[in-house]
Amino acid sequence: MTSEAAALGRAGALLTIDLDAVAGNWRRLSARAAPAECGAVLKADGYGLGAAPVGRALFAAGARSFFVAHLEEGIALRAVLPEPRIVVLNGLLPGLAADYAAHDLIPALNDLAEIAAWAGHARALGTALPGFVHLDTGMNRLGLAPEDQERLAADPSVLDGVGPIAWMTHLACAEEAGNPMSREQLDRFRKAIAILPKAPVSIANSSGLFLGPDFRGDLARPGAALYGINPTPGRPNPMAQVVRLQARILQTRRVDTPMTVGYGAAHRVEGPARLATIAVGYADGLPRAASGRGAVRIAGFTAPITGRISMDLITVDVTHIPEALAAPSALAEVIGPELPPDRVAESAGTIGYEILTSLGRRYARRYLGGTE
Repeated sequence: MTSEAAALGRAGALLTIDLDAVAGNWRRLSARAAPAECGAVLKADGYGLGAAPVGRALFAAGARSFFVAHLEEGIALRAVLPEPRIVVLNGLLPGLAADYAAHDLIPALNDLAEIAAWAGHARALGTALPGFVHLDTGMNRLGLAPEDQERLAADPSVLDGVGPIAWMTHLACAEEAGNPMSREQLDRFRKAIAILPKAPVSIANSSGLFLGPDFRGDLARPGAALYGINPTPGRPNPMAQVVRLQARILQTRRVDTPMTVGYGAAHRVEGPARLATIAVGYADGLPRAASGRGAVRIAGFTAPITGRISMDLITVDVTHIPEALAAPSALAEVIGPELPPDRVAESAGTIGYEILTSLGRRYARRYLGGTE
């Protein structure tokens, strides 16, 4: 029995996550960020790969600052990692300041009301509480608007009780190296912090680290690049691949014209063919939009997806693959070295982030390396 077959067990597909590759990617990004600190973003359950095992592997590699989106994500991560700094990017939820403080979580303070609430809670406790103050420089999503930045500069006493402080912003177009928006945001950020109390700054996301030293700041916040997503689209990916998804071939069959395949009879067979049905579908994170456009790899051969991707199954054309290699119980690679998440995403008209964060819960999961 192969190691894949043993790990697969009763499941229809096997998701293998290389924790050593994640740690190696963090080290590459950390070297690029130096002399700034390099943190790690673990939101959306570590981009779908498991915040707990990924977080432990990154902590062992040297990461000491972690970022999540939601309060509950922060609480769950704190239970696994008692020591490092954990920042909750979506901010301070009304009436729940005590929960953040109790779990030693740092809110990203996204408006003046959040600043006032966090500072008030700190004063009530009689101790300073750290906070990341988010300054919006053009994303127009979260963060203090320019007029609120000016109000804060005019009366920084509203920060009394918040400390230490860090100023942060978020780049809108960092993956587009030639887009002037990133430099415009950096200029706005510099003007804002010039009139605010001096404190460390956090600017660069994954792609921001490749825009040059001006964007490093004091603390980088890479996310997708840790998990193998290319932070430099259009150029070779500097990151190691982390994920491999292999699914069982359940059945093969010979078909001939005028037969059709799948729901809606969306694919018509043009000539004698051999098809394989594979145990993965859109419920497992393979986008329906990749129907008729995506492919899998079987024993080194590319097998195009035919017909519509359904909830639990896909059908691929294996006419050109030796029958012994594309037989029931064989494994097809859905994501892997030759089909990285970015390429799978391209076939579905989306981005690699969505592919990873949509990975379902029906897989057998296998972690390699790290502390697992």
